[in-house]
Amino acid sequence: MSIRHRHRHGIHSLRGGLALANVALLALGIVVATAASLMGMRAYLLDGIDTDLTRTRDSIGGTRLTIEQIDSLSALTALSDKFASESSGRDADAPARDAVFTALDARGRPLTLGGFAPTDDQRALAAAVDDPAALAADEEPHDVTVKGTPFRVTAASLADGTTVLMATSTGSVHEVIRKALKLDLAVGTLLLALLAVLTMISVSRRMRPLEDMVETSSAIAEGDLTRRVPSSRHPTEEVEQLRVALNSMLQQVESAYRTRERSAAQLRRFVGDASHELRTPLSAIRGYLQLYDKGMLSDPAERKRAWDRMNGEVDRMGRLVDELLTLARLDQRPELRFKNVDLSRLVRDAAEDLRAQQPDRPVSVDADGALLVHADESGLRQVLGNLVGNIRTHTPADVPVTLGLERQDGTVRLCVADEGPGLAEEDAARIFDRFFRAGGGAGSGLGMAIVQGVVAAHGGEVAVRTAPGKGLAVTVTLPTRTYD
Repeated sequence: MSIRHRHRHGIHSLRGGLALANVALLALGIVVATAASLMGMRAYLLDGIDTDLTRTRDSIGGTRLTIEQIDSLSALTALSDKFASESSGRDADAPARDAVFTALDARGRPLTLGGFAPTDDQRALAAAVDDPAALAADEEPHDVTVKGTPFRVTAASLADGTTVLMATSTGSVHEVIRKALKLDLAVGTLLLALLAVLTMISVSRRMRPLEDMVETSSAIAEGDLTRRVPSSRHPTEEVEQLRVALNSMLQQVESAYRTRERSAAQLRRFVGDASHELRTPLSAIRGYLQLYDKGMLSDPAERKRAWDRMNGEVDRMGRLVDELLTLARLDQRPELRFKNVDLSRLVRDAAEDLRAQQPDRPVSVDADGALLVHADESGLRQVLGNLVGNIRTHTPADVPVTLGLERQDGTVRLCVADEGPGLAEEDAARIFDRFFRAGGGAGSGLGMAIVQGVVAAHGGEVAVRTAPGKGLAVTVTLPTRTYD
């Protein structure tokens, strides 16, 4: 069942959430800025109106005149021309003028000034003020509504107790604020729309690496272990770090999977090869036992030959089991018994063993003096024994052999070389495979695998140099650390 990735770009997606958060934050900022600016504008404009009203109030209150003196001197006539209505015949429902001035008696009723009867605006202003005396005592102007129009009003007390009301319309201030509010809302809406579009575009570009990661993960889940997250053209530092970390993890996952598959294949091949190798001697032993059981080995010479063959197969099977156990222990990384070992002495011993077993073979040794390494002595003896045993088994008895030992760049190099027929390139590539025998030759095919396992347990390496007709040289490189 394949896994399909669906791109979700709705409000519940990450890009939708980021865009919505940005728009919400900008909207909140616009609201706060608009409210602060409008409140400041209103305070500034009202402060100018209040200043004019307070100055006029102080001027009138400071004269200490009575209403009769002001009327007889026509002082209020000029003020009435400035503040009162131009005509007393205006429509009662018409909006109030921008400035209204009226004088009230002790009962709060508008008075006739300069021969003009109170206008509708003056009566409406007098009706809007509940307590003229308290207003005169207050230093700050107050808000009132006259015929549906907002006003700022203040009052001054004359010497005879008459109260003079002075009001200025704030309708123009509110109109300016309304226009500013509409402009701010229009500009704010445009900015929000522009921010939403730019945020979606920017988030889409920034989110592309994450979408690539999702697509890569889906492809890997479907079986494509080679997929990796591609690099973005304009990556952010965090996304690039995530991409590198994810690719590293995917590389390790692929390596682990390949290693597991390779190990499983090797295990299957190992079990098959081991079964095949053990079946051959078991079949031979079973065959001889059946012959003996049926009485077909009546001749003493035939019984001895059968007995020798069975002993040979048992020995072969025993060596094979021992080598398999050795490989199993090496696979489990056993605790080796390290100590200072004179590798030169082990090389000379191996050469002497080879001379004793094949006296006609020319053997040369380049391992004079003592060369100490910190290693497991039995493991190194097994390495030398397997290398020399391969030469003894797979080359003619008169082929020269060279065992060399040298110290170089903090390591010790042991080289066992012969001048035999050598190996083809494809055989040399498999020389360390278990149960591999070039050309189906003798031996169990486990010797070189054991050599590689022992050397690896010592932290060293094994290399092979060979070609058809040019012999075979095996070089073992070991660290030279020693301890007193």
